[in-house]
Amino acid sequence: MVDELNGLNLPCSILAEKSVLGCVLSDNGKRDVLSEVSTTLRAEHFYIELHANIYRVMLRLSLAGKKLDTLVILNECIKENIFSDESEAVYYAKQLMDSAPSASAIVEYANIVVEKSMLRSLIIAAKDIINEASSENEPTEKVIDHAEHKIYGIREGEQKSGLTHIGGVVFDRIKELLELTKESQKNGGKPMLKGLSTGFSELDDKIYGLNESDLIILAARPGMGKTSFAMNIAVNVSKKYRDKAVCVFSLEMSKEQLVSRMISSEALVPTESMRTGIIPVDRWTGLTESAEVLSQLMIYIDDTPACGVNMIKSKLRRINNLGVVIIDYLQLMTSSIDYHGNRVAEISEITRDLKVLAKELNVPVIALSQLARNSERREDKRPLLSDLRDSGSIEQDADIVMFLYRNSYYDKNDPNKELCECNVAKNRHGETGVARIGWKGEFTKFVNVEFKQANG
Repeated sequence: MVDELNGLNLPCSILAEKSVLGCVLSDNGKRDVLSEVSTTLRAEHFYIELHANIYRVMLRLSLAGKKLDTLVILNECIKENIFSDESEAVYYAKQLMDSAPSASAIVEYANIVVEKSMLRSLIIAAKDIINEASSENEPTEKVIDHAEHKIYGIREGEQKSGLTHIGGVVFDRIKELLELTKESQKNGGKPMLKGLSTGFSELDDKIYGLNESDLIILAARPGMGKTSFAMNIAVNVSKKYRDKAVCVFSLEMSKEQLVSRMISSEALVPTESMRTGIIPVDRWTGLTESAEVLSQLMIYIDDTPACGVNMIKSKLRRINNLGVVIIDYLQLMTSSIDYHGNRVAEISEITRDLKVLAKELNVPVIALSQLARNSERREDKRPLLSDLRDSGSIEQDADIVMFLYRNSYYDKNDPNKELCECNVAKNRHGETGVARIGWKGEFTKFVNVEFKQANG
């Protein structure tokens, strides 16, 4: 079929679209065949707007818990002015049902509709890429990034550009909420995490885990253990969700240094021993076993110095089943634009781009950040949002801001030497407050407080 976009031939299968709708109408609510395709097929996948509108009505009725009876569907379509009168609705419904010889084949028909939609998206994206590259109005790196973004979105089966009708989105969210409710009921009525668990129970209770598309800022003064905390989270996530890839971008430490810390934390071998090689013979078995466990985790480390968001994004797009991204740390990143020494403007652009990255890839991004020295001058040295270094936009762009603070670092007489506070100072999705975490400094390891107490 020839589209109005400069005569482009855009693929589609009118018969497959009719067959999907015909299957639902022919089923007449007996087997609920719509549920077999509703998670993958969206109204935006249909080429014919009439078919998209009918499909939205079906989704909405299903969401309301109504039986997908043919008469009910057609009556709703007439109310929505999709058909002008009953005779037109009945005539077209008969066409649709005649196109669907078997309701059991609805998944195959839906797959054809989705595939044709992806091909159309690919053609339109290619045209946009050619136009953008030909204009030479943007830096080459930005053009390449935009091109990768368009192709990545299609490969993931997501049409990220354009207006989307709210109906399909509402349907998806309610289905997700129903699944979450069922899981909560199975768990004795306790709240279920929507995101990935950090491995720290009190923190998970505050932020409901690491959630898709969130930009999480983890900040602390030097010596508080923010890199260790981030690496502990990386290992915890990778252990619990074996199919998820965890990507770490270390702009300060080498990959060898990071892995050495991970081994120390996992095997409970002092970091000093990891540096000197003076390790008791009886600890070697545990050390090699921990190294074996770590080697099998889906953790990827990149220690390229001074990399920018576009470079990070390009590398991440090649990772399958991405779970979490960790960047250590924000102030060492570079911008694609020369701000002539205006560090505040540069950091502002980087944090905005990191939020866009989290949203585009639909994964949580944890960015470590330095703090200004302001807290050192206060009697209470606990960090505040105003202490975030270089830019107020860090606080603005972040969904969650967390501060690590160990009072024993300043007060050597503090009886709680192994207690660390993780202060959730900003939380776009829930409450703020302090989560208590245990700290085993010699192993650069954070643990649950309950675990620490249970073992004395």
